[in-house]
Amino acid sequence: MPSMFGLLVAWGILTAILVILLIYKSTLTMHEDDQIFLNESESHMEREQVEILRKVNKITPILKVLGALSGAMILVIAGLFIYQGLMMASTPQ
Repeated sequence: MPSMFGLLVAWGILTAILVILLIYKSTLTMHEDDQIFLNESESHMEREQVEILRKVNKITPILKVLGALSGAMILVIAGLFIYQGLMMASTPQ
């Protein structure tokens, strides 16, 4: 059972990091515009949008990996829980 607790703690930490990054990405994209009409005096807006897009593109692969790891870990934890339950049920009293 201690290994199950360690897996649950690791999954919780991994998922917390995933949620924090999702919130960060959401706040970044909140400031992103779909379309900008620029003239020379508003060129700073273009630089801001390029910077936001660069940050979002940097975070996206990390989010995919963390999401996949979190999903895989919860499946492993569920499988171990079911396996331990079956082993407890099959042992004679």
